Amino acid sequence: MAEQQKKQQASQDINALLKVRREKLDNLREAGKDPFVITKYDVSHHSQEIKERYDELEGTEVTVAGRMMFKRVMGKASFCNIQDLQGKIQAYVARDDIGEDSYKDFKKYDAGDILGIRGKVFTTKTGEISIHAEEVTLLSKSLQILPEKYHGLTDTDTRYRQRYVDLIMNEDVKDTFVKRSKVLSSIRRYLDEQGFMEVETPMLVSNAGGASARPFETHFNALNEDLKLRISLELYLKRLIVGGLERVYEIGRVFRNEGLDTRHNPEFTLMELYQAYTDYHGMMDLTENLYRYVAKEVTGSEILTYGEHEMDLSKPFERITMVDAVKKYADVDFDQVADTAAAKKLADEHHIEYEDRHEKGDILNLFFEEYVEDHLIQPTFVMDHPIEISPLTKKKPEDPNYVERFEFFMNGWEMANAYSELNDPIDQRERFEAQEKALAAGDDEAEHTDEDFLNALSIGMPPTGGIGFGIDRMVMMMTNSPAIRDVLLFPTMKSLDK
Repeated sequence: MAEQQKKQQASQDINALLKVRREKLDNLREAGKDPFVITKYDVSHHSQEIKERYDELEGTEVTVAGRMMFKRVMGKASFCNIQDLQGKIQAYVARDDIGEDSYKDFKKYDAGDILGIRGKVFTTKTGEISIHAEEVTLLSKSLQILPEKYHGLTDTDTRYRQRYVDLIMNEDVKDTFVKRSKVLSSIRRYLDEQGFMEVETPMLVSNAGGASARPFETHFNALNEDLKLRISLELYLKRLIVGGLERVYEIGRVFRNEGLDTRHNPEFTLMELYQAYTDYHGMMDLTENLYRYVAKEVTGSEILTYGEHEMDLSKPFERITMVDAVKKYADVDFDQVADTAAAKKLADEHHIEYEDRHEKGDILNLFFEEYVEDHLIQPTFVMDHPIEISPLTKKKPEDPNYVERFEFFMNGWEMANAYSELNDPIDQRERFEAQEKALAAGDDEAEHTDEDFLNALSIGMPPTGGIGFGIDRMVMMMTNSPAIRDVLLFPTMKSLDK
């Protein structure tokens, strides 16, 4: 009962404070000082810039703008902290400098209000770089109350739902998303320098192919057609390789109708690239160089720390086949496994669950997931996957049971997936037919036949290497973020109405 009364009292206190803020806005409007009519404010400098260039800016007039996070009134003079994109800077506001009426208004401003301040750069007696205000302008009135400054915004669910508040209250969150932007710009810079062309392909498709995933479905009223949101970028980008665009990439949202966890969100950012006249070995070289470049650009180092692990990108990345990896960590040699029946017997002995439709290659992959992935902390390329789980990949000439594919792992996570792309239209049709059988057998993540893509391959696609990178996981690694929601500005959340 006492707890309930506490909550009720807190709610009443908040409502009273909100009422006061609204009354302050009404008073400003009555006095002809409505802040919401202001359309522009010229900002000359940001907080960190002023601090870094203090020697040349001391005594110079500057204008800054941002959210007032703190105010201390001391009679005829006050201090406040203004937070902008780069951080915080202190302002000294005195009645004799800004005028009596302006100072009266300033004393009524609340934490959260957005101010513009014009004044000269100086250092206080305590050595803090500050702005001696000559003019203070209220640019926007905050009608809500920011979280208590000492405890900030800590409730995870609220942080994700109200990211705008999270960005205000938690500087490390803002830093994460600044770094995310740097990851994307550095990827683009590296690929552009390598002669790749950035393109855009459809998000609404009639056939969502290119990955093993269940799509979201929708209906297009104008054409009375059912469509899907793309699950991959692959099949359209390969069409462009057929068309003669030899190096293409796309960074964009894809959508998979799957669960939520620390590494999965139903919409996420994928980067896929395709390069004519190379193979999966070329994709390995590109991946090593790209990851080193991005890490150095974003973090300043080729050593990444994630949780308790330290990953060294400066050394050559390990390369190991899936068969050898399972042999190393599970002590099972699939080269010695005769057929599917023998593979299922092994799975039974190791308590690995499988489905009736699974074949030897599927069982190998289940062993890999169970015994190997968690050991792959340092950057590692796991190569030569079984054909059963790789419907769009070229077979290995010396062993058609396996394909020229690799997955890139760090921290026990799959970070990228790459192929020597299948460019034989006859073989591709047979793979699609196998996928259709898997669909009929109950695999709702198997692919449908894409006749237009088969037509493109029939026209002729050169030997090509391709790769897909999960951008969100890459950002997680570069920012030491524990969950994918921490690197998505607006992650998918269950509706509060449900």
